[in-house]
Amino acid sequence: MRTKDRGGESARPLWRDRDFGTFWAAQTLSVAGDSFAYIAVPLLVLHATGSVAQMGLLTGVSGAAAIGAGTFAGILVDRLDRRTLLICCDLARMVVYGLVPLAWAFGPQIWLLYVVLPIGEAVGMVFQVGYVTVVRGLVRDDRVTEGNGLLYATAAAAGVLGPLLAGVVAGRFGPTAAIGIDAATFGGSALGIAFIRLGRQAAGSADAAPPPHQGAWQELLAGARFLWGHPVLRTLTVLLSFVIFLTFGLTNVIVYHLKHDLGQPDATIGTVLGVAALGAIAGAILAAPLRRTTGFGRSWIGAHGLCGLAVAGFGASGGVWSATALAAVYLGCVSVAGICSMSLRQQVTPGHLLGRVTSAFWTIHFSLGPVGAAVLGWAAGRYGVTMVCLIVGAGCLLIAVIALFTPAHQANPERSAAAP
Repeated sequence: MRTKDRGGESARPLWRDRDFGTFWAAQTLSVAGDSFAYIAVPLLVLHATGSVAQMGLLTGVSGAAAIGAGTFAGILVDRLDRRTLLICCDLARMVVYGLVPLAWAFGPQIWLLYVVLPIGEAVGMVFQVGYVTVVRGLVRDDRVTEGNGLLYATAAAAGVLGPLLAGVVAGRFGPTAAIGIDAATFGGSALGIAFIRLGRQAAGSADAAPPPHQGAWQELLAGARFLWGHPVLRTLTVLLSFVIFLTFGLTNVIVYHLKHDLGQPDATIGTVLGVAALGAIAGAILAAPLRRTTGFGRSWIGAHGLCGLAVAGFGASGGVWSATALAAVYLGCVSVAGICSMSLRQQVTPGHLLGRVTSAFWTIHFSLGPVGAAVLGWAAGRYGVTMVCLIVGAGCLLIAVIALFTPAHQANPERSAAAP
């Protein structure tokens, strides 16, 4: 945090603050670019191979790389200058994603995606961990929530507009052009971060590094021990591991259903995913009042139950608009459940452990995701989207029912006795 108290800062709009405004604009640009790759990569694989199994396998390999990087990301962020680290991450992603359109100019190079995407996802994980710490260095303590709100709002809006534009670009110029735009936005983000100023605490330094005898494994175990010691967090970690196994590759299945089963062009697929993203925004807006009025347990369990119904219905949908509506319901419920889970973790975890607990939570509950994505893609190609979505939907419903008989059903678990 900056220690200098500038007069009138508390009443001044954050977007008028030079450093926060620059960072905000840079991240909005970067998120918009990410949303291009969100549909461009599956389309690229589908155009080159026609195989949803390849899409699932690629998602699985990339997810595994992100999980591996997440184990060490927190220590890197604490030991290195954070602004420099973020800039390097953005420049690295600009280079690796920029290789795709260059290589594709000489013909499809599927093997390259198995190199580029895992590297990009691993670097992206390091960036995300650093991003969380940097935000605290750009605004005062009493305005962190406001700053996060602004960043999320524009990220959600970019998530709506990005797929729409990506679909148009992919339909007119091909998916590689959309990936090229993604690479360019990383360069813009790096340039923006280069112009911001961070306070000493947020910048990070070797002085803040963990003691030399503590390695990454010990740091991860400290967070894992806290998760296991808290009854509700332990339950959420276990149940969400199975949720991630079932749903990690669901985007690939959605794209495959629209493209293969419903015969839609790339531009329409972008439109569907963009409109469906409105559900995520609605879920984010509703999460806080839902939890306040119905409690944590009903909000989290109800969201996962409704997720199951939406996914099962998606597989049976025979029209574009019904598929869009069900995808929006699914994304909205994911937002509600995710925000409730993250907020509870922040509320019950001591500040000095929050980073390690978050790292352990991500690493553990995403560990089954890559395998699930590969299995989901293979199953969709072999048995069809309808069967896969029915199984995934039933699985989500079963997890919601199981949660009713666990500590996760509590209305206010943050008021329960703290874990050791």
